[in-house]
Amino acid sequence: MRWPFIRNLPTEFNFDFVRLAPLAAVLSAILIAASVGSFVFRGLNFGIDFVGGALIEVQTQKPLDIGGLRRVMTEAGGEDAQVQSLGQGNGAILRYRVPNDADLNQSSQTVRTALQKAFPGIEIRRAETVGGKVSGELARSGAIALSVAMLLMLLYIWFRFQLQFGLGAIVAVLHDVILTLGVLSITQLEVSMTSIAALLTVIGYSMNEKVITFDRLRENLRKYKTTPLAEIINRSENERLSRTLITGSTAIIALSGALFLGGPVLLPLVFTMVFGVIIGTYSSIFVALPIILLWGVRRDDEDVMPLKPADARRR
Repeated sequence: MRWPFIRNLPTEFNFDFVRLAPLAAVLSAILIAASVGSFVFRGLNFGIDFVGGALIEVQTQKPLDIGGLRRVMTEAGGEDAQVQSLGQGNGAILRYRVPNDADLNQSSQTVRTALQKAFPGIEIRRAETVGGKVSGELARSGAIALSVAMLLMLLYIWFRFQLQFGLGAIVAVLHDVILTLGVLSITQLEVSMTSIAALLTVIGYSMNEKVITFDRLRENLRKYKTTPLAEIINRSENERLSRTLITGSTAIIALSGALFLGGPVLLPLVFTMVFGVIIGTYSSIFVALPIILLWGVRRDDEDVMPLKPADARRR
């Protein structure tokens, strides 16, 4: 038995996506400009994974005094002190940066001692430190991981389809990454190595959407050899839109539990993934395909030649 949303969803739509593409281009340009502006004036809220510092997990006997915990860490020498409740009991995650000229281990010990003195009975469950050198290596590794992922995907799309398909996919994925980072900058959610994992997941989901989009477009290019490309793009997207809505909504429903109930520790990861699902679907329709429309496709390419009857039967 199918749930009502799927049962009542049309199997095919009739939207003029090509006509809406110029409006979508203006919207994307505004959003990218806002993201770049936020990078310049607000920056990203890098966690200790990237800037170096310390993390302490504590459990207090009394209800959390977030302001008091933050004040004690600051007075003990911790910079940009942050307190995140774990959402149940009296547990919390404390994060702070350590001045560059300070000894990391000594500073961590000083903060722990100050906490135990100010809050008798506080339990230090975990304490971690990340030095500046390590954080710099993590930042470089994260940037390399994102770059390599996008390069390999470009090569795959180029090999599977045509070069313009690959370029359209890469531009769309870059669009997704910039807007995702822009949202993280505007909301000032913490950016850690977990966020890099979320970005890689966003890239993977977005690229999967592009591959499915291009597959349907290529099939219709084989069927309608003399039909204008704009009409084929509209037909292809209307044919697959119901599948896209079902896939995207299922992914968001699966993530919504962790988004609303996972607490502040999971929020940056899950929020990034939910936003990536939405923006990845949008860019498949209004970024990747318009680039292909502007560039054009080679109708004499083997990938878009009509199938012979024997080949069609085998498929």
